[in-house]
Amino acid sequence: MKKDVVKRIVLICAVITVSGLFIYATKSNVVQIAHVDYPTQMNFAQEVVPTYMVDVQERLDREMVTNINYHTNTTLVIKRANKVFPIIEPILAKNGIPDDFKYLAVIESSLVNAVSPAGARGVWQFMPTTAKEKGMEVNDFVDERYDLEKSTQAACDYLKEAYLKFGRNWTLAAASYNGGMAGVQKQLESQKVTSYYDVLLTEETARYVYRILALKEIMKNPQKYGFEIPTHALYSEIPVKKIEIDSTVTDLADFALAQGINYKILKIHNPWLRDKSLPNKARKKYTIAIPTEGYSKLEN
Repeated sequence: MKKDVVKRIVLICAVITVSGLFIYATKSNVVQIAHVDYPTQMNFAQEVVPTYMVDVQERLDREMVTNINYHTNTTLVIKRANKVFPIIEPILAKNGIPDDFKYLAVIESSLVNAVSPAGARGVWQFMPTTAKEKGMEVNDFVDERYDLEKSTQAACDYLKEAYLKFGRNWTLAAASYNGGMAGVQKQLESQKVTSYYDVLLTEETARYVYRILALKEIMKNPQKYGFEIPTHALYSEIPVKKIEIDSTVTDLADFALAQGINYKILKIHNPWLRDKSLPNKARKKYTIAIPTEGYSKLEN
């Protein structure tokens, strides 16, 4: 009996010792993020953020703290931005849309072709009906919501319309991208206010612009907020050549091989191709991107 008691005591002590070492080791590896002051004066698309308002300060602080400590996602969007922003930026500029709207794409999809539970898709997260209204083709074989250039143009078309609807206010236009023009307008009218910062909206829309502001600040000043990412670790745009086709492609795998690549690479660079073939009875012109660098076989 005494031996059993001694064994139990020894076992308990061993467990306590190992647990203590594990807890110590775990704690020693935890990244400690000190408080970092962010600018007291901020703007979105040159529209001043009223940071003197207590609730505005707290809402902004929530998104800053969340995204500073959301290390995995924030690190990845910083890396992806080096590849995606050079495509988005000139389209925004061409349409007279402020450059800050590229951060709207960040919070919509983390700059990947995401799929939402509701059915929104692509970097700009268009629903099928809205995408078709904006001139994008959406069917089982082609889904242009996955075409970054075309979906960015469609987003610009929406934002220009919203900007005019809300009295040339970019902040409300941004909020409406999440809450809908009609939804935001209804709340402004019922609450008798004219500013995003004065209106009470649904939780998601109420956080929306603050999330954009937070990602803008962090991504423009990554080192300040603890994101030390060397240039060579950023993702880079891969050079491509673009070819036009106006006929049916019965087998995209064969088509890819004929272009010196494979099916996987073809789909990576043309995610709007949604099936293994491309029917085209109407002889519509499609532009397909074929990478010219970035894969050893192409470079040999």
